[in-house]
Amino acid sequence: MASPSSPSRRLAGSLILRPGAEGSLIPGLPDDVAAVILCLLTFPDQSRLRATSRAWRLLLSAATLLPLRRSLRLPSRHLVCLFPTDPSLASPILLDPAAPTAWWPLPPIPCSPQLYGLANFAAIAVGSHLYVLGGSHFDARSYPLGHPSPSAAAYRLDLALSRHRWERLPDMHIPRGSFACAPAPGGGVVVAGGGSRHPTLPSSGSRTSSTEWYDAATRTWHMATAMPRERAGCVGFVAHGAGGVGEDEFWVMGGYDRYTTVGGVVPNDLYCRDAMALGLWSGKWREIGDMWVEGERRRLGPVAAISAEDGKVTDVFMLDGDDIFRYDFASNGWSKEATLRRKIPETELCGFVSLNGELHVLKSAKLPAETLHPRRQLKKRLALEFQVYNPLVRKWRVFTTYPPVSVPIDFRTAALCTVEL
Repeated sequence: MASPSSPSRRLAGSLILRPGAEGSLIPGLPDDVAAVILCLLTFPDQSRLRATSRAWRLLLSAATLLPLRRSLRLPSRHLVCLFPTDPSLASPILLDPAAPTAWWPLPPIPCSPQLYGLANFAAIAVGSHLYVLGGSHFDARSYPLGHPSPSAAAYRLDLALSRHRWERLPDMHIPRGSFACAPAPGGGVVVAGGGSRHPTLPSSGSRTSSTEWYDAATRTWHMATAMPRERAGCVGFVAHGAGGVGEDEFWVMGGYDRYTTVGGVVPNDLYCRDAMALGLWSGKWREIGDMWVEGERRRLGPVAAISAEDGKVTDVFMLDGDDIFRYDFASNGWSKEATLRRKIPETELCGFVSLNGELHVLKSAKLPAETLHPRRQLKKRLALEFQVYNPLVRKWRVFTTYPPVSVPIDFRTAALCTVEL
C-alpha cells in the first residue's frame, strides 16, 4: 500500500483515495482494513459518517463505495423505502434490514400551498434513483372544493449522492393515480392506467387506459399504445419471455374497470380478474385472460415480484388475506404458497414487498415501551412488524422495528418500494 505522504493511496488493491485526504482513515489501522470496515457499515451509518472527515466523505461517496463493494464481491445492498403519508408533508424513510433499528429519513418532496392530501402515487426505484410519480390530491383552487383530481407530477432523488435532494422531472402526459408502474429496460419507467380516485372518497373518480414511458437519457415522456380498456387500481411489473413470448413485456394485473350501484345508491366496484401484457419491442398488448374463476376471490390482493440478479422478474406472489399465493405463468393461475405466521385482522391493511429474494409483510402495531420504573404504567410505542418469508427454503422469520413516525401507518395511503444499491 502506498504511504500516506504519496499523492494518492490505493485501497482494497484497486481503488485510489484521491489527493487531499490527509491522515489515515482510522488511526492505528491500515487504510485497506479501515476501508473494508466502513464499507460493511449499514446505509444509515454511512450517510451519517460522511461528515466525519474529508477522507471519509470521499470513501463513502458513491463513486468510491460502489466499485469498492464490487471489488470485494459484496452483495448488492437492498433497502426498504416507506412513504408513511403525503410525501410533501412527511419525510420518506429508509430501512436497511441489516440493521432493523436504523431508519434514515429522506427530505420531503417540494410542496405547493394549493395542493394537499397526495395519495395513490407510485413510488419506484430504478438503480439508485427513487421516483415519485402521479397520485391523487386535492386542489384548493378547484371547484367544487373537496373534489380530488389526478396529478401528472414526477420527482426523482438520487440516493448515490452525498446530499439527497428531490429533482422535478417533466410531467407525465396524462395525470393519473393508483396505476401500474414498473422499471423499463434502459433505466426508464413505464406506467399504464390509473385514475383520480382518492382513499377519502372511494365512491367516485375517473379512469384511463393510456400508457406512457419515461426515457431517463432524454428526460422526456413518450406515449405508448393504450390498453384495450380503462383500468385503475392495478399493479405492474416487467417480465421476460413469460407465456412463451420472446421479448420483455410490461404486465398489468388486477384493478377495476367500472362500477355499478347497489340499490341505485351504494357504489360497487367491478374488479378485473384478467391480466394483459404490453410487448416493449412490438408495442402491442395481448390479453392474458382470467386468473381465477368467479367466486374464488373478489379482487387481486397486494402483489410482489422477485427478480433475478439481472433484474428480470422470476416469480410473482400475491397476499390474499393470511395466505401467500404464487402465480404460474404457464397456467395463468394462482397456487397457495404459504400462510402468515401471525394472522392479520380483516379490518387492517398491511404492506407487501419483495426484498433480496424474500417476501416482507408489514403491519403497523403498538407495543409497550421499556421503562426503568417498574411501577410506572407502560406507554405504547408505534412499531412495524415484519413477517419475512423465504420462498427458496420455505421458512419464516419475524422482527419488529420502530420507525420515526408519530401516528400509526395506514397502508391505504402509505407506499412502499425497495431500492438496490
